Amino acid sequence: MGLKKIVLDVLKPIREPTLVTLAKNLSRVSGVKEVSITVSEMDVETVTLVITINGNDIDFEEVENTLRELGVALHSVDEVVFESEVTEEPEGVEEG
Repeated sequence: MGLKKIVLDVLKPIREPTLVTLAKNLSRVSGVKEVSITVSEMDVETVTLVITINGNDIDFEEVENTLRELGVALHSVDEVVFESEVTEEPEGVEEG
């Protein structure tokens, strides 16, 4: 199961990469099923983005490397959803 969702606050140069290029490259990361990008702020030279990535067992290190290769700075990780695989209930736990 692993990492299912991450929400990132990033800063990219105004011109390149385009939002489409950024989304395409992130969608190629292992475990990624969906990428959503929202512009939250713009100035003369940079754009602040909120990137939401959904999938199963997302490779976060690969996400970081992809951003770095594209010249995009990761400001913060604002949300994380991680799901562990539970194969059976622990002994002594009763449903109620």
